[in-house]
Amino acid sequence: MINHLWGLLSHPDQEWKQIQREHESVPHLYGHHVLLLAAIPVICTFYGTVHFGWTFGEGVAVKLSTGMALMLGVLFYLMIIAAVGLMGSVIHRMAQRFPSRPSRGDCIVFAGYIATPMFLSGIVALYPLVWLCLLAGVIGLCYTTYLLYVGIPNFLNISTEEGFILSSSTLAVGVLVLEALLCATVLLWSYGPSLL
Repeated sequence: MINHLWGLLSHPDQEWKQIQREHESVPHLYGHHVLLLAAIPVICTFYGTVHFGWTFGEGVAVKLSTGMALMLGVLFYLMIIAAVGLMGSVIHRMAQRFPSRPSRGDCIVFAGYIATPMFLSGIVALYPLVWLCLLAGVIGLCYTTYLLYVGIPNFLNISTEEGFILSSSTLAVGVLVLEALLCATVLLWSYGPSLL
């Protein structure tokens, strides 16, 4: 995991080729990458929400109890894991018009590695300032986009132009999934305590 993590951040073009040569399985990806890295935003948000709370504007910090934050954190974690699988399925569906036609499992592996910067950006939730979390999220999304645009042509063995079109379509769907995940997260953290 650490080798791919550093490679994706420092030299993604070479790392995509290495990942493609390995033909990693979905269980291996989840066990050695997604389940660990997806825990970063969840654990950091849990800690930040319980110990510091969220402050909106000039209001009082909103803290959650440990039990409530734990329940919401588990739901948040499950949504993140499901979002990786969903994005892999989207990439699989869009890639069917290209000659290489990767399997759904290969596409989920690809999506899991693309999400790496988004997972890492969650570390700022240790001290949950809204503007800092938004800034980190935007930076994570920008680098995720870069990984997508660099990775798709290598992953599918297609031209850069075809890769650009497919990456743009995938990014559009990914942003919608991210927005849905963020909305669900806000609803969970805002209304979850009263519903549970």
